[in-house]
Amino acid sequence: MGTSKFDIADYLDSKEMIAEYLNSVLEEGDNDDVIVAIGHVAKAIGMTKIAEETGMSRPSLYKAFSDGAKPQFSTVMKVLKAVGGQIRVNPIST
Repeated sequence: MGTSKFDIADYLDSKEMIAEYLNSVLEEGDNDDVIVAIGHVAKAIGMTKIAEETGMSRPSLYKAFSDGAKPQFSTVMKVLKAVGGQIRVNPIST
């Protein structure tokens, strides 16, 4: 019996799961982790749909959210909006 490659996008099947995943990465990950996580969410929803909503091409999206990519902040915000997310700032408890 063979094994298949794990793809987190296969498990991001609800808005709640997507929000939990992104929040977890935002809390625990670094910049690169956040970019890759947004790419996973976009893949889970569908790159074609995200491309249509952002006005970007699918290849540009894949490139912008690949490991090691440095997308512009405006690109990150467009994709977050397209996936139904937003960035919020909460005070840190001391």
